[in-house]
Amino acid sequence: MRVRAHPSPPPMRVLYNSKAGSAEGADVDALRTVPGVDLVDCDDPEATMRAAAEAALEGHDLVVAAGGDGTVHLVANGLMQAWSTAATRPALGILPLGTGNDLARTLAVPIGAHPFEALDALRRAERRAIDVIRVSHDGDDGEVTQYAINVCAGGFSGAVDEILTSEMKANWGPLAYLVGAMQALPDLADYDTRLAWDGGPEERVAAYNGVVANARTAGGGKPVAPRANPEDGLLDVVVIRADADLARLAARVLAGDYLDDDDVVFNRVSRLHVASTPGMWFNVDGELRTNAPITFEAVPGALRACVGPAYQAACEP
Repeated sequence: MRVRAHPSPPPMRVLYNSKAGSAEGADVDALRTVPGVDLVDCDDPEATMRAAAEAALEGHDLVVAAGGDGTVHLVANGLMQAWSTAATRPALGILPLGTGNDLARTLAVPIGAHPFEALDALRRAERRAIDVIRVSHDGDDGEVTQYAINVCAGGFSGAVDEILTSEMKANWGPLAYLVGAMQALPDLADYDTRLAWDGGPEERVAAYNGVVANARTAGGGKPVAPRANPEDGLLDVVVIRADADLARLAARVLAGDYLDDDDVVFNRVSRLHVASTPGMWFNVDGELRTNAPITFEAVPGALRACVGPAYQAACEP
Protein backbone atom coordinates (compact mmCIF):
# COMPACT_ATOMS: atom_id res chain seq x y z
CA MET A 1 0.00 0.00 0.00
CA ARG A 2 1.32 3.43 -0.88
CA VAL A 3 1.73 5.80 2.04
CA ARG A 4 1.03 9.43 1.27
CA ALA A 5 3.83 11.64 2.54
CA HIS A 6 2.81 14.62 4.62
CA PRO A 7 3.97 17.93 3.13
CA SER A 8 6.95 19.46 4.87
CA PRO A 9 6.20 22.59 6.86
CA PRO A 10 7.39 25.84 5.27
CA PRO A 11 10.93 26.81 6.28
CA MET A 12 11.64 29.12 9.18
CA ARG A 13 11.20 32.67 7.92
CA VAL A 14 13.84 35.11 9.15
CA LEU A 15 13.16 38.82 8.64
CA TYR A 16 15.88 41.46 8.78
CA ASN A 17 16.86 44.82 7.33
CA SER A 18 20.33 44.91 5.79
CA LYS A 19 20.29 48.74 5.97
CA ALA A 20 19.63 48.84 9.72
CA GLY A 21 22.43 49.48 12.16
CA SER A 22 21.70 46.13 13.86
CA ALA A 23 22.78 44.31 10.69
CA GLU A 24 26.26 45.86 10.68
CA GLY A 25 28.91 43.31 11.50
CA ALA A 26 26.41 40.46 11.60
CA ASP A 27 26.93 37.56 9.21
CA VAL A 28 23.26 37.59 8.30
CA ASP A 29 23.69 36.70 4.62
CA ALA A 30 25.45 33.48 5.64
CA LEU A 31 22.11 32.36 7.04
CA ARG A 32 20.93 31.84 3.47
CA THR A 33 23.05 28.70 3.43
CA VAL A 34 21.31 27.19 6.46
CA PRO A 35 18.83 24.44 5.47
CA GLY A 36 15.24 25.28 6.32
CA VAL A 37 15.79 29.05 6.58
CA ASP A 38 13.95 31.51 4.34
CA LEU A 39 15.81 34.82 4.80
CA VAL A 40 13.91 37.95 3.75
CA ASP A 41 15.49 41.41 3.60
CA CYS A 42 12.87 44.02 4.49
CA ASP A 43 14.00 47.53 3.63
CA ASP A 44 11.36 49.55 5.48
CA PRO A 45 8.92 49.18 8.40
CA GLU A 46 5.87 48.51 6.23
CA ALA A 47 7.75 45.79 4.34
CA THR A 48 8.72 44.12 7.62
CA MET A 49 5.15 44.03 8.94
CA ARG A 50 3.83 42.90 5.57
CA ALA A 51 6.39 40.07 5.37
CA ALA A 52 5.47 38.86 8.86
CA ALA A 53 1.75 38.85 8.03
CA GLU A 54 2.40 37.04 4.75
CA ALA A 55 4.47 34.41 6.55
CA ALA A 56 1.50 33.71 8.80
CA LEU A 57 -0.89 33.40 5.87
CA GLU A 58 1.54 31.06 4.08
CA GLY A 59 1.55 28.66 7.02
CA HIS A 60 4.95 29.31 8.57
CA ASP A 61 5.12 28.01 12.12
CA LEU A 62 8.00 30.27 13.22
CA VAL A 63 8.90 33.81 12.16
CA VAL A 64 12.20 35.20 13.43
CA ALA A 65 12.97 38.90 13.93
CA ALA A 66 16.70 39.26 13.24
CA GLY A 67 17.69 42.68 14.57
CA GLY A 68 17.03 45.01 17.45
CA ASP A 69 13.94 45.95 19.41
CA GLY A 70 12.53 47.95 16.49
CA THR A 71 12.58 44.88 14.25
CA VAL A 72 10.94 42.78 16.97
CA HIS A 73 8.20 45.42 17.32
CA LEU A 74 7.49 45.40 13.57
CA VAL A 75 7.40 41.62 13.28
CA ALA A 76 5.08 41.35 16.28
CA ASN A 77 2.72 43.92 14.70
CA GLY A 78 2.76 42.01 11.43
CA LEU A 79 1.90 38.76 13.18
CA MET A 80 -0.94 40.48 15.05
CA GLN A 81 -2.44 41.48 11.68
CA ALA A 82 -2.75 37.83 10.65
CA TRP A 83 -5.28 35.39 12.05
CA SER A 84 -6.94 35.90 15.39
CA THR A 85 -5.28 33.83 18.12
CA ALA A 86 -1.84 32.83 19.35
CA ALA A 87 -2.58 29.26 18.29
CA THR A 88 -3.19 30.25 14.66
CA ARG A 89 -0.37 32.79 14.39
CA PRO A 90 3.25 31.70 13.87
CA ALA A 91 5.49 31.75 16.91
CA LEU A 92 7.79 34.76 17.30
CA GLY A 93 11.50 34.06 17.51
CA ILE A 94 14.18 36.65 18.25
CA LEU A 95 17.70 36.65 16.83
CA PRO A 96 19.03 39.56 18.95
CA LEU A 97 21.36 41.71 16.85
CA GLY A 98 20.59 45.15 18.31
CA THR A 99 22.13 47.18 21.12
CA GLY A 100 19.14 47.03 23.46
CA ASN A 101 17.61 43.58 22.89
CA ASP A 102 15.22 44.28 25.74
CA LEU A 103 12.44 41.79 25.01
CA ALA A 104 15.11 39.14 24.47
CA ARG A 105 16.37 39.90 27.99
CA THR A 106 12.95 39.32 29.56
CA LEU A 107 12.46 36.12 27.52
CA ALA A 108 15.97 34.94 28.47
CA VAL A 109 16.95 34.55 24.82
CA PRO A 110 20.76 34.25 24.74
CA ILE A 111 22.44 37.40 23.43
CA GLY A 112 25.68 37.21 21.48
CA ALA A 113 25.34 33.63 20.25
CA HIS A 114 26.47 32.80 16.70
CA PRO A 115 23.45 33.19 14.38
CA PHE A 116 23.63 29.53 13.29
CA GLU A 117 23.54 28.36 16.90
CA ALA A 118 20.84 30.88 17.78
CA LEU A 119 18.54 29.68 14.99
CA ASP A 120 19.06 26.07 15.97
CA ALA A 121 18.16 26.97 19.55
CA LEU A 122 14.99 28.75 18.36
CA ARG A 123 13.84 25.62 16.54
CA ARG A 124 14.09 23.65 19.78
CA ALA A 125 12.98 26.41 22.17
CA GLU A 126 9.95 26.27 24.41
CA ARG A 127 7.12 28.46 23.16
CA ARG A 128 5.03 30.45 25.63
CA ALA A 129 1.92 32.52 24.98
CA ILE A 130 2.78 36.08 25.98
CA ASP A 131 0.73 39.26 26.16
CA VAL A 132 0.98 42.34 23.96
CA ILE A 133 -0.20 45.91 24.57
CA ARG A 134 -2.83 47.45 22.29
CA VAL A 135 -2.01 51.17 21.96
CA SER A 136 -4.71 53.56 20.67
CA HIS A 137 -4.78 57.33 20.16
CA ASP A 138 -6.24 59.93 17.82
CA GLY A 139 -4.31 60.68 14.65
CA ASP A 140 -4.73 63.00 11.67
CA ASP A 141 -7.01 60.49 9.91
CA GLY A 142 -8.87 59.07 12.88
CA GLU A 143 -7.93 56.55 15.56
CA VAL A 144 -4.51 54.93 15.28
CA THR A 145 -4.01 51.47 16.77
CA GLN A 146 -0.82 49.46 17.01
CA TYR A 147 0.76 46.94 19.36
CA ALA A 148 3.68 47.14 21.76
CA ILE A 149 5.38 43.99 22.92
CA ASN A 150 7.96 45.40 25.33
CA VAL A 151 7.57 48.86 26.93
CA CYS A 152 5.90 52.21 26.25
CA ALA A 153 7.42 55.24 27.99
CA GLY A 154 6.45 58.90 28.20
CA GLY A 155 7.89 62.03 29.78
CA PHE A 156 11.50 62.41 30.86
CA SER A 157 12.61 59.01 29.49
CA GLY A 158 12.97 60.62 26.07
CA ALA A 159 14.99 63.52 27.45
CA VAL A 160 17.39 61.18 29.22
CA ASP A 161 17.77 58.92 26.18
CA GLU A 162 18.64 61.92 23.99
CA ILE A 163 21.44 62.87 26.38
CA LEU A 164 22.92 59.38 26.62
CA THR A 165 25.61 59.29 23.95
CA SER A 166 27.67 56.22 23.07
CA GLU A 167 30.66 57.91 24.71
CA MET A 168 28.75 58.40 27.96
CA LYS A 169 27.69 54.77 27.99
CA ALA A 170 31.28 53.68 27.38
CA ASN A 171 32.69 55.96 30.10
CA TRP A 172 30.05 55.46 32.77
CA GLY A 173 28.72 51.98 32.05
CA PRO A 174 25.70 51.20 34.26
CA LEU A 175 25.91 54.67 35.84
CA ALA A 176 25.19 56.36 32.51
CA TYR A 177 21.44 56.51 33.18
CA LEU A 178 22.05 58.27 36.51
CA VAL A 179 24.39 60.79 34.86
CA GLY A 180 21.88 61.37 32.06
CA ALA A 181 19.04 61.96 34.52
CA MET A 182 21.06 64.59 36.36
CA GLN A 183 21.99 66.40 33.13
CA ALA A 184 18.35 66.34 31.95
CA LEU A 185 17.02 67.69 35.25
CA PRO A 186 17.08 71.44 34.35
CA ASP A 187 14.97 70.78 31.23
CA LEU A 188 12.43 68.36 32.66
CA ALA A 189 8.74 69.17 32.23
CA ASP A 190 6.12 68.72 34.93
CA TYR A 191 3.00 67.01 33.54
CA ASP A 192 -0.46 67.44 35.04
CA THR A 193 -1.46 63.85 34.32
CA ARG A 194 -4.88 62.17 34.46
CA LEU A 195 -4.84 58.40 34.80
CA ALA A 196 -7.95 56.23 34.41
CA TRP A 197 -7.30 52.69 35.67
CA ASP A 198 -9.47 49.91 34.18
CA GLY A 199 -12.16 52.37 33.13
CA GLY A 200 -12.52 53.87 36.61
CA PRO A 201 -12.53 57.55 37.60
CA GLU A 202 -9.48 59.63 36.74
CA GLU A 203 -6.66 59.99 39.24
CA ARG A 204 -4.68 63.22 38.95
CA VAL A 205 -0.90 63.01 39.40
CA ALA A 206 1.82 65.61 38.87
CA ALA A 207 4.33 63.47 37.00
CA TYR A 208 7.73 63.55 35.34
CA ASN A 209 7.43 60.21 33.62
CA GLY A 210 5.20 57.24 32.89
CA VAL A 211 6.00 53.68 31.86
CA VAL A 212 3.52 51.07 30.64
CA ALA A 213 5.24 47.72 30.47
CA ASN A 214 4.69 44.19 29.26
CA ALA A 215 8.33 43.22 29.85
CA ARG A 216 10.98 44.31 32.34
CA THR A 217 13.70 46.40 30.73
CA ALA A 218 14.11 49.25 28.25
CA GLY A 219 16.98 51.25 26.81
CA GLY A 220 19.41 48.33 26.80
CA GLY A 221 18.71 46.60 30.10
CA LYS A 222 17.46 49.38 32.41
CA PRO A 223 14.95 47.62 34.73
CA VAL A 224 12.07 50.08 34.30
CA ALA A 225 9.43 47.48 35.27
CA PRO A 226 11.41 44.87 37.20
CA ARG A 227 8.34 42.85 38.31
CA ALA A 228 6.58 42.67 34.94
CA ASN A 229 5.20 39.28 33.93
CA PRO A 230 4.54 39.01 30.17
CA GLU A 231 2.01 36.21 30.79
CA ASP A 232 -0.23 37.67 33.51
CA GLY A 233 -2.64 39.59 31.26
CA LEU A 234 -1.80 42.86 33.03
CA LEU A 235 0.11 46.06 32.36
CA ASP A 236 2.77 47.14 34.84
CA VAL A 237 2.35 50.92 35.15
CA VAL A 238 5.09 53.02 36.76
CA VAL A 239 4.68 56.79 37.22
CA ILE A 240 7.41 59.04 38.65
CA ARG A 241 5.98 61.90 40.69
CA ALA A 242 7.05 65.42 39.71
CA ASP A 243 8.65 66.15 43.09
CA ALA A 244 10.75 62.97 43.00
CA ASP A 245 14.42 62.91 43.95
CA LEU A 246 15.62 61.65 40.56
CA ALA A 247 19.22 61.03 41.57
CA ARG A 248 18.11 58.77 44.40
CA LEU A 249 15.54 57.03 42.21
CA ALA A 250 18.04 56.48 39.40
CA ALA A 251 20.36 54.79 41.87
CA ARG A 252 17.48 52.54 42.97
CA VAL A 253 16.70 51.70 39.34
CA LEU A 254 20.29 50.60 38.88
CA ALA A 255 20.01 48.51 42.05
CA GLY A 256 17.16 46.61 40.43
CA ASP A 257 13.83 47.57 42.08
CA TYR A 258 12.38 50.98 42.92
CA LEU A 259 8.65 50.34 42.76
CA ASP A 260 7.96 50.65 46.51
CA ASP A 261 9.46 54.16 46.70
CA ASP A 262 7.17 56.98 47.89
CA ASP A 263 8.06 58.96 44.77
CA VAL A 264 6.57 56.23 42.55
CA VAL A 265 3.00 55.33 41.64
CA PHE A 266 2.92 51.62 40.75
CA ASN A 267 -0.13 49.70 39.60
CA ARG A 268 -1.11 46.60 37.65
CA VAL A 269 -4.17 46.96 35.42
CA SER A 270 -5.62 45.55 32.22
CA ARG A 271 -6.41 48.98 30.75
CA LEU A 272 -5.04 52.49 31.24
CA HIS A 273 -6.02 55.83 29.72
CA VAL A 274 -3.52 58.71 30.00
CA ALA A 275 -4.07 62.40 29.27
CA SER A 276 -1.83 65.23 30.41
CA THR A 277 -1.12 68.93 30.21
CA PRO A 278 1.17 69.59 28.42
CA GLY A 279 0.78 66.52 26.24
CA MET A 280 3.21 63.80 27.34
CA TRP A 281 5.06 62.31 24.38
CA PHE A 282 5.01 58.51 24.47
CA ASN A 283 7.26 56.11 22.64
CA VAL A 284 6.03 52.64 21.70
CA ASP A 285 8.77 50.01 21.94
CA GLY A 286 11.28 52.85 21.63
CA GLU A 287 9.68 54.71 18.68
CA LEU A 288 8.26 58.16 19.47
CA ARG A 289 4.54 58.20 18.55
CA THR A 290 2.22 60.83 20.04
CA ASN A 291 1.53 63.34 22.79
CA ALA A 292 -2.26 63.00 22.39
CA PRO A 293 -4.41 61.26 25.02
CA ILE A 294 -3.58 57.58 24.75
CA THR A 295 -5.07 54.24 25.82
CA PHE A 296 -3.12 51.10 26.65
CA GLU A 297 -4.86 47.73 26.91
CA ALA A 298 -3.41 44.29 27.64
CA VAL A 299 -4.13 41.57 25.07
CA PRO A 300 -3.55 38.37 27.05
CA GLY A 301 -1.69 35.47 25.45
CA ALA A 302 -1.71 37.10 22.02
CA LEU A 303 1.54 35.68 20.63
CA ARG A 304 3.57 32.53 21.14
CA ALA A 305 7.22 33.44 21.69
CA CYS A 306 10.36 31.34 21.84
CA VAL A 307 11.98 31.61 25.27
CA GLY A 308 15.39 30.70 26.60
CA PRO A 309 16.14 27.92 29.11
CA ALA A 310 16.41 30.41 32.00
CA TYR A 311 13.08 32.12 31.30
CA GLN A 312 10.77 32.85 34.22
CA ALA A 313 7.42 34.54 33.61
CA ALA A 314 7.01 35.86 37.15
CA CYS A 315 9.76 37.95 38.69
CA GLU A 316 8.71 39.18 42.12
CA PRO A 317 11.08 40.91 44.57
